[in-house]
Amino acid sequence: MERDELKKWREVNGYSQGRLARILGVDVMTVSRWERGIMEMPSFLKWALAYLELKGKELKPPLKRERKRKGGKKYGNLSRMSGLSQKAKRK
Repeated sequence: MERDELKKWREVNGYSQGRLARILGVDVMTVSRWERGIMEMPSFLKWALAYLELKGKELKPPLKRERKRKGGKKYGNLSRMSGLSQKAKRK
């Protein structure tokens, strides 16, 4: 597999460098270096990508992560200090 093929595959299949790196268990800079031709890609990579095409939807995390709010206008910083969750305070 050539470096431009990896980038094209990643973009077509909707993976960012970070997401692909997390799934493959490598650092995001490793994926970047593969795509730029700085590092040689491992021989298993094309098999791993083929597997991702088959099982990809099951492995992909949601596109956007929801951030958990700490405190808030209604409760200020009380939730962080008391250790109670927002749900516990609302009840």
